[in-house]
Amino acid sequence: MGPMSELTPIPDDLVAVFQIEGEPVRGRLARLGPSVDEVLRAHDYPEVVANLLGEACALAALVGSNLKFDGRLLVEARGDGPVRYVVADYDTTGALRGYCRFDPDEVAQLQTGFKRPGAKALLGEGVFLMTVDQGPDMDRYQGVTAIEGETLALCAEQYFAQSEQTPTRIRLAVGQADDGQGAHWRAGGVLIQYIPEDDARGSTEEAWTRTQALFETVGEDELIDTRLSSDQLLFRLFHEDGVRVFEGKPLRAFCRCSQDRIETVLKSFPPEDRAGMVEDDGQIRVTCEFCSRVYEIAPGALEAA
Repeated sequence: MGPMSELTPIPDDLVAVFQIEGEPVRGRLARLGPSVDEVLRAHDYPEVVANLLGEACALAALVGSNLKFDGRLLVEARGDGPVRYVVADYDTTGALRGYCRFDPDEVAQLQTGFKRPGAKALLGEGVFLMTVDQGPDMDRYQGVTAIEGETLALCAEQYFAQSEQTPTRIRLAVGQADDGQGAHWRAGGVLIQYIPEDDARGSTEEAWTRTQALFETVGEDELIDTRLSSDQLLFRLFHEDGVRVFEGKPLRAFCRCSQDRIETVLKSFPPEDRAGMVEDDGQIRVTCEFCSRVYEIAPGALEAA
């Protein structure tokens, strides 16, 4: 892919790839607008839960956009805290969806002691997982690490250090912005990775140390600021060395649920179990946990061949 013009703004709902000129560092920057707003508004999440899911969506987009094949990346965390489960599901067409399972009373109680509880406080003791799905003909690859640190970014950094031995730094941010027509969710993330030294490059540790120092200066507010474009943010961070930005990958909210999928799942249940699902009006109703769409199915449709 060719470099983008320095004057070309990078829009929302896109993951941009960048390379710091002459340095052993590659990276990706994600800015999520309508896509993450649609995912988070599908449920009436408490703000801290929405923040956690927004972080998972930004992380899935950052990491999943680097897949070199058609497939999916799932970012998950499971724990014994007020949030039992969070998942973000990205596929290489740019489709993104996510879901949180939580105890409302426990989340409310936690917030009385924390201004903004992070991932560790919300999830408790548990595991952080990344799963790569290359389709039905290939085995899934899954890496697991313990939940440590107060952000999903720290969990992911630990995952890369343990599972892939790739020095990686990640920053994530989620918040709401008012565009004059109401508040809308936004999310952002930036990831940098160290390219190991080789005979041609020689030692690259000093360059990685310097780049990390610049990376540390990025603020969460900058990652979701509607007035600051992605290219402006990258220039602000790395203008001393120069940064080359390449064509990015678009994102969109999209759920893979469908009438056919729901009916297929229901047909796998024994008839007596399906009978117990029938409501007073004679219909079976199933709500997608991701997008909250409600499907109505006539029991007779499940008996057909």
